[in-house]
This record gives sequence, C-alpha cells and structure tokens, in this order.
Amino acid sequence: MAHQFTIAFPVKVAKSKIQGNGVYAAGMIPARKKIGSLGGTVITKRAARQKAKMLKNESIAIVELWNGMAIDASVNGNELRYINHSCGPNAFMRVSGFHVEFYALRDIKPGEEITCNYGPTHHDGKVKCQCGSPDCIGFL
Repeated sequence: MAHQFTIAFPVKVAKSKIQGNGVYAAGMIPARKKIGSLGGTVITKRAARQKAKMLKNESIAIVELWNGMAIDASVNGNELRYINHSCGPNAFMRVSGFHVEFYALRDIKPGEEITCNYGPTHHDGKVKCQCGSPDCIGFL
C-alpha cells in the first residue's frame, strides 16, 4: 500500500554534516507548523527489520508504527525521508495511524537542516550518534 504525502514548506535535499544527505529549509518554517508528511510504502515491522539487517550500514528510511507495521520511505518516499536524527532537534515526528508527520519545534531558518529526535530505534543503542548537538547522548 503506497502513500504519497505532501510537504507544506519548501525544502531541499543536500549533503549533511550529520550523515549522508539531509533536508534543509528553503524558506522560513514557523514554530509549531506542520512541515509535511513522510511518503512511503506500508510494510510489516518484521519485513522492515529484515530489510534493515540486510542493508546493515546503508542509510535506510523506515519508521515503525504502533500496530506491527512500518513505513518504508525508500519506496515511494519523498524528501522528508532524509531528515536526520539529532539529540537537539528543531522538529518532531508524530505518528498517527499510517501517517508520519513532522512539525517545527521552533522557527527554522532558511538553509538550516531539519532534524528530529528519532526516539527508540531498531539499533537498540548500538549505533554511534553523529548529530554534533551539545545535548547528544552518544548513540541511537
């Protein structure tokens, strides 16, 4: 089941200091506004974890949902799949049903990388965090 969702503010994908590519605000994004919804394909959580294990250190874009399912943003995804993790983020992720939405925690300036705290991940604390935030806890 494919989902294609919109992005409410202009963004661009470019190289990130955190990891691989990142998403950058192409204009001002006001605090508390919805940035957009993650596009992707709904798969089972089991299939998502198998894919993550198979790809090992490659960048993946999978968000696990509450109901044993997950959104694989590497299939039918949009630019928001490149939002990197930060322990001191400027956005947050809200999961509602089969939707993953991103909202600005504060004003995000043009050219600023959009980041969110992923929270618990399938990495279970085994991957070194590279966010560079003063609030960094050191792992994902």
